[in-house]
Amino acid sequence: MPKKEKKRLQVVISEEQDALLTETAYELSSRERIFSKSEVVRLAIHNLAKEIKAGHTNLEELAASLAGDEDE
Repeated sequence: MPKKEKKRLQVVISEEQDALLTETAYELSSRERIFSKSEVVRLAIHNLAKEIKAGHTNLEELAASLAGDEDE
């Protein structure tokens, strides 16, 4: 079976966002399973897409929240 082709994405994040990623990875991890920050990002993308498709996310609030983060 051929390997899955993976895409790379590079983004610039703030120190606060990096700290949140690190904290979330730590909280999700256990002795049996260590989560990387990349896995946390993939999980967040998956869950956000699922919420949007289900109509459970207010896109205007989400956009406003993101704009607020970029202003900092």
